[in-house]
Amino acid sequence: MHTVNSRAEMEIGRYHWMYPGSKNHQYHPVPTLGDRASPLSSPGCFECCIKCLGGVPYASLVATILCFSGVALFCGCGHVALAGTVAILEQHFSTNTSDHALLSEVIQLMQYVIYGIASFFFLYGIILLAEGFYTTSAVKELHGEFKTTACGRCISGMFVFLTYVLGVAWLGVFGFSAVPVFMFYNIWSTCEVIKSPPTNGTTGVEQICVDVRQYGIIPWNAFPGKICGSALENICNTNEFYMSYHLFIVACAGAGATVIALIHFLMILSSNWAYLKDASKMQAYQDIKAKEEQELQDIQSRSKEQLNSYT
Repeated sequence: MHTVNSRAEMEIGRYHWMYPGSKNHQYHPVPTLGDRASPLSSPGCFECCIKCLGGVPYASLVATILCFSGVALFCGCGHVALAGTVAILEQHFSTNTSDHALLSEVIQLMQYVIYGIASFFFLYGIILLAEGFYTTSAVKELHGEFKTTACGRCISGMFVFLTYVLGVAWLGVFGFSAVPVFMFYNIWSTCEVIKSPPTNGTTGVEQICVDVRQYGIIPWNAFPGKICGSALENICNTNEFYMSYHLFIVACAGAGATVIALIHFLMILSSNWAYLKDASKMQAYQDIKAKEEQELQDIQSRSKEQLNSYT
């Protein structure tokens, strides 16, 4: 390519010798392909996307998705399963409305509590995700110099304590949600015995019963309270029983997923709080170092001024 440029200069020099009036025109060599800037050398959309993805707190994002999924499963399935349980009790185990009036009020109250739980954890999950964004080291590197305050450390510590309390509470919710699963499993297993009774058993099919009153959900004077034989088998074949049983299982699984998500959040918040604590110490050290350097510069400048005054 250098030979091409030299030949071009020779041709232009010959032109200037033949036409002296054209000497005022300046020759600008054409840039070669190697001299041109490659479009891939400048940062483009791909580099910006990689930089943005580097600032995402993936641990907090996974915990948020798991928390939302668990709460949604628990609240949605639990709400429908409670309504199906009331329908089964009213139609088969307690025909008198006054016998299960208290239970109906408690279940209705629990359904309203489910609405509140869903709303609270939707907001709380978003807050924890935002806290993860602003305390992740990748985000701090993207936004330049990081400064921490005592207020920020106190807020992070408050989130750690609140998440711990909520995790303990959800452990209780998880255990409580296993109770209806146990009850429905006992009824379902009894129905399976009725469908395939043992050949060497002395108890007839009509003598195999389920008494819901022993679980304490309806009073002992509720009528009939106990269902036996083919009537119990018909209950197990209804859509209300099938849906309620499986929905309670899914709700219990959702409560377990929420517990795992809160434990995950607790580990993330603890590490973020420790990072903020170390960052505050490093910030205090840098401030002291900058102050000492400034004082040293002031002393040197005053010393130079005094030397200049003597000379």
